[in-house]
Amino acid sequence: MNLETENTMSSQNNTSPKRTAELEELLIDAEADDEAVQQTQPVLRRPWLLLLGLILVALNLRPALSSMAPLLSDVSKSLGLSAAQAGLLTTLPVLCLGLFAPLAPVLARRFGAERVVLGILLTLAGGIILRSSFGEIGLFAGSVLAGASIGVIGVLLPGIVKRDFAKQAGAMTGVYTMALCLGAAMAAGSTVPLSEHFDKSWAMGLGFWVIPALIAAIFWLPQVGQKHGAHNVAYRVRGLLRDPLAWQVTLYMGLQSSLAYIVFGWLPSILIGRGLTPTQAGLVLSGSVIVQLVSSLAAPWLATRGKDQRPAIVIVMVLTLAGLFGCLYAPIEDLWGWAIVLGLGQGATFSLALTLIVLRSRDSHVAANLSSMAQGFGYTLASMGPFAVGIVHDWTGGWTAVGWIFGVIGLGAILAGLGAGRSLYVQVVSEKI
Repeated sequence: MNLETENTMSSQNNTSPKRTAELEELLIDAEADDEAVQQTQPVLRRPWLLLLGLILVALNLRPALSSMAPLLSDVSKSLGLSAAQAGLLTTLPVLCLGLFAPLAPVLARRFGAERVVLGILLTLAGGIILRSSFGEIGLFAGSVLAGASIGVIGVLLPGIVKRDFAKQAGAMTGVYTMALCLGAAMAAGSTVPLSEHFDKSWAMGLGFWVIPALIAAIFWLPQVGQKHGAHNVAYRVRGLLRDPLAWQVTLYMGLQSSLAYIVFGWLPSILIGRGLTPTQAGLVLSGSVIVQLVSSLAAPWLATRGKDQRPAIVIVMVLTLAGLFGCLYAPIEDLWGWAIVLGLGQGATFSLALTLIVLRSRDSHVAANLSSMAQGFGYTLASMGPFAVGIVHDWTGGWTAVGWIFGVIGLGAILAGLGAGRSLYVQVVSEKI
């Protein structure tokens, strides 16, 4: 057994050619600790079919989350939910993202990543059907199942991309991000019109999104037979939980995600409370999410032009907070402008969170483990934001006080980001087995 201790308190410039090459591999493989997987260079018989399957699967990683928000008021009135219960409804899927993410590598090693993705797509479809067809119990149980499914696929899918499109990892990062944003925007903007088309049935509006999940499963089916070599664990990384920098990266990931899922879960309700119709509120959320595509592609490149990422983190978080406060307090006629500002800020904060995982890691083994830590703990923390919004709204009967939640979370993200953005490495021990 060979122990290799990595002193990570180096302050070397992270924009060196080596780090630039690493930055192009933002997609962290859930099986990166498997030596055979890293060394295998699969020959794809039909790469276009894999690419199409990946895009269709990625499109399904946000609709189950963003489709609920525009209909949350109708769902609450129909089932008699309190604001706290509605907050729990928006919290559960996000909580499951963190709680079930660690299962992904375990399932992938046992059954193979392709089989797991196919199976979890079917559980996602089952969760969507459950929450739209069986009243209050089905609503909550289906939300849990859908969130757990997204948490597992969200860890596995980037790893498959990195493995099979290693030379195009940078371009595929953009494709992956685009698919996520497009799926979220489609669901946010079209769920209310769909429900109105089906005799104003919120259940039909939510249940519609089972169709894209099943289509993705059909196009993913050919990938199940692909083989990528044996899975032999080669490295174990220890010490992340004792490293302050790793926790700063995790806190930044969690806090910026908390604001993102508050937007997914509550922004339409906030805008409806300010006088917009559900359709208009959904379109505002959809437009803001589409804008994220621009900044999510540009922010990592811009952030690596300086000596560290601290200035970029402060700028994008200020943009995010400005957009949130604008949507909450600014005159309603200026709403679309603030929604665009919000989209620019939030797209950049998410992509910077992914970038920090790579820049703070000395190699792919550390990056894979730091990614698991940041997503597992981070998304669990993120789930508290939507729940807090529901509680505060229930207490106050309005939305004005929610601004305090935005401010506290945003300030915490800036403070964590000032630590995570330093040009250092996490201090760990990489153990070769």
